Amino acid sequence: MFTIIGLMLMGMLLGFLLREKQLSWIHSIITYLIWILLFLLGIEVGSNEQIIKGLHSLGLEAILLTIGGTLGSVITAWALWKNIYKKKGQES
Repeated sequence: MFTIIGLMLMGMLLGFLLREKQLSWIHSIITYLIWILLFLLGIEVGSNEQIIKGLHSLGLEAILLTIGGTLGSVITAWALWKNIYKKKGQES
């Protein structure tokens, strides 16, 4: 856990130090790395017999969590958006 936190802090420090540099290429690298991580996660889940055998019982719970998480994110983003533009409208 300390390794993960340390790596994250090192990345933040490096980002802070390189903030003046033009790093537009980094976004495509991050996207590809996320795709690779998702693929490897799929392999790990697919090879786990307990998850595959219990998939039918996890289905409803997973759907409810997915819908709840997505709905909560959408509502929070909408409220934040409205709050930001409400404050901008009051200033002008």
